[in-house]
Amino acid sequence: MTPRLARAGYLRDYKIHVTFDDGLQGIIDLEGELWGEVFEPLNNIEVFRNFRVDSELDTIVWPTGADLAPEFLHERAVLNPLASRSGIC
Repeated sequence: MTPRLARAGYLRDYKIHVTFDDGLQGIIDLEGELWGEVFEPLNNIEVFRNFRVDSELDTIVWPTGADLAPEFLHERAVLNPLASRSGIC
């Protein structure tokens, strides 16, 4: 099943706090992940900070057209969790 991103908030640098609908929370550091033509504009921190959660895609998106798969974000959050899964957001 595809994870659904419930919330995301900018922290600092290229770090984002994410919360999924399964209760998983974590900090995702995307500094080393922003390569390739579609992600190049996000290397500007002011552009990077301008993301939002898209409820149709269940992930974060940027006005530049870039987005990241929710599975990728969930996997990264599992590696750096802030809290155990509660099953409740």
